Amino acid sequence: MLTKSRFVSVDIVSGLCSDSGKVLGGKEFEVSASLTVTFHRRKMTHQLSDGPLRCGRVVVKDIGLDGRAEQLRERVNLVVASEASLLKRSRAHKYTHGHALILSGPSGHTGAARLAARGALRIGAGLVTLGVPAEAQQEVASQITSIMMRQIGEGRALEEVLKDERLNVLCLGPGMGIERAREMVPVALGCGLETHPTRGVVLDADALTAYADAPKELFGMLHPRCVLTPHGGEFARLFPDIAEKLNAPATEGPAYSKVDATREAAKRAGCVVLFKGADTVIAAPDGRCSINSAAYEREAPWLATAGSGDVLAGFIAGLLARGFEPLQAAETAAWLHVECALKFGPGLIAEDLPEQLPAVFRDLEV
Repeated sequence: MLTKSRFVSVDIVSGLCSDSGKVLGGKEFEVSASLTVTFHRRKMTHQLSDGPLRCGRVVVKDIGLDGRAEQLRERVNLVVASEASLLKRSRAHKYTHGHALILSGPSGHTGAARLAARGALRIGAGLVTLGVPAEAQQEVASQITSIMMRQIGEGRALEEVLKDERLNVLCLGPGMGIERAREMVPVALGCGLETHPTRGVVLDADALTAYADAPKELFGMLHPRCVLTPHGGEFARLFPDIAEKLNAPATEGPAYSKVDATREAAKRAGCVVLFKGADTVIAAPDGRCSINSAAYEREAPWLATAGSGDVLAGFIAGLLARGFEPLQAAETAAWLHVECALKFGPGLIAEDLPEQLPAVFRDLEV
């Protein structure tokens, strides 16, 4: 009786680019292994693009290199765990842990902002306020309790609210609508620079798409305390030339990778970029970079559900409110996002993600 062939790969699966995880030379060169045995640590190819689909189970064997191998190449971190000590709250009042302002969209489109706000509050921001247009106040008020609400209809109203320097983080984009985003983003970024230089700003969803026709205008307003959180489509709209290089067929190595693309985007934008996906890549303008891989033992396909990205934006905003640096906030939020999905399991919807954080924190002993 014939049995199905099984392949074992040593270090890297044949045909995969070691830097990008892309299959080189087209589909006729695709090879999938049941088991890949690699050495010292997982490589980028095991985490990015087609790599997790082709490598099967990955086993890492120590060969006594310690940290010396890291001197041979520019370091890319693999986000494997959050630093639990950073997540511990001090004994102080609520404002010590920051105040995040999440801007909502109009009536009928407030759910995304409410998800982000819940995420920011659960991850430890001391206070979270939803900035809501007048016509959406009743809708939002009926859905929230511990989250606060303030009417913010126009840019001038946001300018007035931001005179309170205790508001140290803003999150804009989820469910905002394009027109509202175009009005509010310049105000948020302008006030962040002029009146409170340490104010963090998370831009997601509509706040990114609103500048698809004028990305340079957006980049000119950004500052180092910003975090952009694009998915593939949003990334292509803001960085079309970079996306074109990333999506080009890989014929030889080293192929242009998602790490290369995110680093280039972060340098151009002048702030942290979190490029979402199962192989989320996070980069800072100075080249520091991390991969948050939801593959192998951390595979969580049920994260592909409406609203999960809004929760992630809220997680980042909450950690920025608590005093995390932008790269650190994005890395930690992305890691916790996957941990929450794994804690809940199949059947997950976006509302479930923030509610898993207490259990994840208990596992981390924070």
